[in-house]
Amino acid sequence: MKKRDIALTGILLVLVGILIGLVISMVKPDSWGNDFAEVRVTEIQRSSQPLFNREDLEMIDTRFLFQTIATEVTPSVVYIETTVQVQGRGIDEDSSENGIWDRFLPRRARTVGSGVIISEDGYILTNNHVIEDAVGEGIQVTLSDKRSYPARIVGTDPSTDLAVIKINANPLSAAVIGNSDYVDVGEWVLAIGNPFRLRSTVTAGIVSALSRDVQIINDAMRIESFIQTDAAINRGNSGGALVNTSGELIGINTAIATQSGNYQGYGFAVPSNLALKVAGDLIEFGEVKRGMLGVSIESVSHPIARDLNMDRIEGVLILTVPRDGAAFDAGIRQNDVILEVNGARVNEANQLQEKVAMYRPGDQVILTIWRDGEMLTKEVSLREMVLPEPEILDFDIDPVDPDELFEEQNPEDYGIEEQSFGVGFTVRALTGIHEDDEFRMMIRSVDRESEAWNRGLRADYQILEINGEQVTSLRQFEQVLYESVQSSGSVSLKTLTPNSVTAYFVLNW
Repeated sequence: MKKRDIALTGILLVLVGILIGLVISMVKPDSWGNDFAEVRVTEIQRSSQPLFNREDLEMIDTRFLFQTIATEVTPSVVYIETTVQVQGRGIDEDSSENGIWDRFLPRRARTVGSGVIISEDGYILTNNHVIEDAVGEGIQVTLSDKRSYPARIVGTDPSTDLAVIKINANPLSAAVIGNSDYVDVGEWVLAIGNPFRLRSTVTAGIVSALSRDVQIINDAMRIESFIQTDAAINRGNSGGALVNTSGELIGINTAIATQSGNYQGYGFAVPSNLALKVAGDLIEFGEVKRGMLGVSIESVSHPIARDLNMDRIEGVLILTVPRDGAAFDAGIRQNDVILEVNGARVNEANQLQEKVAMYRPGDQVILTIWRDGEMLTKEVSLREMVLPEPEILDFDIDPVDPDELFEEQNPEDYGIEEQSFGVGFTVRALTGIHEDDEFRMMIRSVDRESEAWNRGLRADYQILEINGEQVTSLRQFEQVLYESVQSSGSVSLKTLTPNSVTAYFVLNW
């Protein structure tokens, strides 16, 4: 090949190389210096383990305990369905719409509620109103695992609205009973029950107040010292569990305060200490063994503290001390102020009732009292409330109706007076014309909207004493009543029920 051709070939190869370099530089982005965003592909991290485990969360906030508590406690709460007879049906016998069997067989309805298993062998604590008026074998209990058993009534206590029933099942998951004396306002609680037939429902809230007396138990000897909570409680929750953040039972859900009939933020539970004592008595004796001080009482108010020259408004005032009671024998007198029961302070009348109700007849309680500026200690041996033996009637004589006793007496032999004092009840007084005839005063009627009705006073109760004074005339009763209302806004009545039970009532206005 000629030298000329070789040179041209070399030049051509150089030019081709330059051309290829230019093409490559044009295709490569970095060569232009443009500021393009940097894009990277990141791997997504996934894990089956939470960032914080349950123990860590529980240390951060006690509310994270709720899941654990619900899991542990729910098996001890049962669903109760009670068959009751419907009263006052008002069936029109001439109506063709009513079946023939409705005229002869009583109609029945089913009510629902809740209960708490307190022993592995099947004892269940609930409210008296949940199983009240049950017909025959009309109580059915359903466990959280849907097993169902018939139940029998072991015992009831209307004064605390508690009852114990029993099912034949073993072993069961029993609740752990806590100490309600350690409950504080503001602590978290859970309410577990069956509202509106919704099984095993759990709601949360706080303790709103303690020792509430809402006058909802319709019993002359009622004891109300409820734990108040804003945990949602509705119809069907009655008899269910109120538990703390340790999973301990601290109350039996009993009532709600509402204008609509449903939850409005005010629920009430019987403290567990009182509930357990009642349950123990019912299981052991079939009835409650309750020690009695034998006094009528009232919470100390500002006017009372002022009249007694007390430095602070505290304690419970003794209104009357019957001579046949345990308190009188222990040296307690009228106008004493009870400050403590066995070292536990009491500032409300219902608190004192609750503390004393924890003991049985024969138990010794130490009362710290204030008297005329001095602190005294009295040891009281509680007595049992003994019901008098029923009167044996002579069946040759027809029983006399109380109304007939007043209305059919010969005016020549008896003086009959009737008077309403504007305080919620009307009385009738019966006096014989002879000097040695017995004077009697009876409750004729009670206004259902009055304080007297709410406290349990009823028609046909005989008035024995007013503010510790024996009733001897209608004029005396009127004078003491008005003086007491004007001075302290309250009055104490000692009465005798138609069942021959002595009952005390403190009425406030």
